Amino acid sequence: MSRRVLLHVGCPKTGTSYLQDVLFRNQSVLREHDILYPADRFDAHFLAALDLMTLPWGGIETEAVGAWDRLAAQVRDWHGTAIVSHEIFARATPTQVERALASLGDTEVHLVLSARDLVRQIPAEWQENVKHRSHITYGRFLRTIRDPERDSRIGSWFWAVQEVPDILERWGSSLPPEHVHLVTLPPSGSDRGELWRRFSRTFGLDDLPLDLTAERENPSLGVPETALLRTVNERVTSIIAPPDYRPLVRETLAHQTLSRGVASARLGLAPDDHAWARALSQGWIDVLAERGYDVVGSLDDLLGPDQGPFADPDAVGAEELLPPALDAISALLVEAARLRGVEERLHEELREAREERDRARLTPAYRARRKVVTTLENSPAGRGTLDAYRRVRGRSRG
Repeated sequence: MSRRVLLHVGCPKTGTSYLQDVLFRNQSVLREHDILYPADRFDAHFLAALDLMTLPWGGIETEAVGAWDRLAAQVRDWHGTAIVSHEIFARATPTQVERALASLGDTEVHLVLSARDLVRQIPAEWQENVKHRSHITYGRFLRTIRDPERDSRIGSWFWAVQEVPDILERWGSSLPPEHVHLVTLPPSGSDRGELWRRFSRTFGLDDLPLDLTAERENPSLGVPETALLRTVNERVTSIIAPPDYRPLVRETLAHQTLSRGVASARLGLAPDDHAWARALSQGWIDVLAERGYDVVGSLDDLLGPDQGPFADPDAVGAEELLPPALDAISALLVEAARLRGVEERLHEELREAREERDRARLTPAYRARRKVVTTLENSPAGRGTLDAYRRVRGRSRG
């Protein structure tokens, strides 16, 4: 039985991909220090979350059946500290939360939630939607967030995984406040290592010899790059299947190419939306201060930055779209050339295999065997003999 479980349930876009990458790659080191991160594949906790919440996810949910119970069993069997982490746990219903906590057994559960201010989260969430095939405009997305009744699907998802007081109430209501840990993301411009230091203190990873090299990242895009990707989605989502979209559009275009537009304007909020987001955040801060949670960082981090220049991604002109569009075309041509090379090598290997087969068929031994098989196939008794021979051969090879 685990002595302690650290259950990290969100929020999305709060450095979770980096944290999970570090935990996954350092499993052996963690085990040496009595810390379990139970994952036989990088997305093991994602599948467990899909299973716990019975979420549809483009067909991936079929791989998730039983994943939560398997994960919980590993946690129960561990003798030290166990860590579970995925950001979509944030949307679990009270019933699903109750099931999750009960299945972890009689152990000391600590809830961890990492949170970032709404001023940065709202544009980041729209961009993440675009990276996942959406072509909703920024203006419509903002209207949906401010009035979820406009689109219950988008609005309900956003608030389910971003409304910090509600998430902490759903997941932490049965826990002592000191067992509920809120990790706030540092303000813009802070030391890049500060978020990791906050995670490290919370999860008890200080002074462990961990490899902190980032191998999996979810980089942000600038305003024209996101606008271009949204436009691409309008054209291709009906003709490119989800399994092809991820490697070609999300990875090759968005992450490996368009994210390099470092000089581009960053996504932000218009003045009215900015004022609304900060007012809502201040209300959250007041509520959270009264609950007595363990805050790693500062509640003031949730207020967000002051209003800055705003570039509307819905009003990006053709002149601004041209540079990232040329970058996208170049990247796809390089990828097409690479795939063509792979195809040519496969054709050559197939041609060589066929030639080797044809040479083998010219040998006297092959012709003799072929004649025997043909003779046997022409009679019921012979076919029975062949079937028996093939079954024996199959068992001997196994």
